[in-house]
Amino acid sequence: MNDECLILTTGGTIDKIYFDALSSYSIGESEVGKLLNLGHVALPYKIVSLMRKDSLELDDADRALIRKTVEDSSNRMILVTHGTDTMTETGKALTGISGKTIVLTGALLPARFRDNDAIFNIGFALATVQAMPEGVYIGMNGRIHDPHQVRKDRENNCFVEI
Repeated sequence: MNDECLILTTGGTIDKIYFDALSSYSIGESEVGKLLNLGHVALPYKIVSLMRKDSLELDDADRALIRKTVEDSSNRMILVTHGTDTMTETGKALTGISGKTIVLTGALLPARFRDNDAIFNIGFALATVQAMPEGVYIGMNGRIHDPHQVRKDRENNCFVEI
């Protein structure tokens, strides 16, 4: 197994670019590489951009591509950046892949915003992918969740156990 962390980017808020005050946006190039450089990350990693979609636009074919990419990878550590609205669905779709630790993370505010949670969440997810046993996890805002036991609380803009 490869000890490099494979980082798969799929889009979501972490990579959103807003154009006006009415919240018109698009998903831009991933900011993850810039964030890792700013953080002087020493862990070897490789970034692969799979798609640039809001998670509400992800479908079963997208989740199948994410799963196949993870299964085909020789990496045991996989970090997936993902929109928060359907992160749990993708986490569930990745369940059962043996020999790998998979962590999904994202942001509630775009990485391009001066004040954001993206930098912390990426760092937290990198620590989680190294520290946890094989399995699938959601690493958001300082908490590690089982995708089968958590939901996004849109009113309070956080993940809560169910």
